[in-house]
Amino acid sequence: NPAFGRYDKKRTPEVNINLPAALLSRFDLLFVLVDTPNLDNDIALARHIAFVHQHLKHPELDFEPYSSDLLRAYVAEARTYEPVIPSTLADYIVGCYVSMRKQSLDENGQYDSKKIVGTPRALLSILRLAQALARIRFSNEVNQSDVAEAMRLMKEAKHSTLQREDIEREYEDEISRIFGAVREYMETRNTMEARIADI
Repeated sequence: NPAFGRYDKKRTPEVNINLPAALLSRFDLLFVLVDTPNLDNDIALARHIAFVHQHLKHPELDFEPYSSDLLRAYVAEARTYEPVIPSTLADYIVGCYVSMRKQSLDENGQYDSKKIVGTPRALLSILRLAQALARIRFSNEVNQSDVAEAMRLMKEAKHSTLQREDIEREYEDEISRIFGAVREYMETRNTMEARIADI
């Protein structure tokens, strides 16, 4: 549970979770799940809970779930693999790690306190996640798609700690940012015209 009762995305994960950064950096992935009000989801959840309490069982599913025996057998088989990272992937992994470190910087080249900084432990996380993904494929060798998926998972975990505006800003190119600033200027002043000098 958050330190202040509700997770505040304007604060860093360390402050919200009330754990030191050194301890948080030991987790390979940190996803923040925030309960945001949504009418459709709230109605569906309330109906589900009411059904379970009324009938003492879950509603009928419209699909056949995997059996626990199948899942246990799959996990047991995956654990028999010990994936290695081929030397051909070394430069790609180094490039991914360096790119992650750069994304932790603000416009002035300083580490942004709102962002989760990619530490050397993050590099080990990339390697562990890539190896886990290779195990899922029943492979003894990590490939580039495993590393790319590990990076995607880390990026999504980071985005779960950010506000929507920060995520959108991260994906925007310079022209889109300028257009967004002009649009915001015009919307806040309720006007359809703006001089460049005023912005």
